[in-house]
Amino acid sequence: MEFSDYIGIIAAILTTVANVPQTYKIIRDKTTKGVSPATYFVLLAGTLLWTAYGLFRGDWPLIAANGISSIISSIILILYYISDSKITKIHDNVLPEALQKNDSEAERS
Repeated sequence: MEFSDYIGIIAAILTTVANVPQTYKIIRDKTTKGVSPATYFVLLAGTLLWTAYGLFRGDWPLIAANGISSIISSIILILYYISDSKITKIHDNVLPEALQKNDSEAERS
């Protein structure tokens, strides 16, 4: 494997996981306040195009990284457009109790 391959792998990992903290924060805080849907629509369009480009080229690392990024951006957009009560249900069912933020903590942040 060449040095440039390692750079590509690291870049793919970093850009793929870049939106995981935002997704976690939305679920932890039970709100999408402060999230820009326009940003995620543009990001989703870009990652879908990169995925298509990867498909044309048969480049599986490109397909995987951008496919996962597309899924994460889609989750953020879905969370943005659903009600806060549904986000609360996700919060209560997905996060371990030790990571859950209660209502008084969410109001302070």
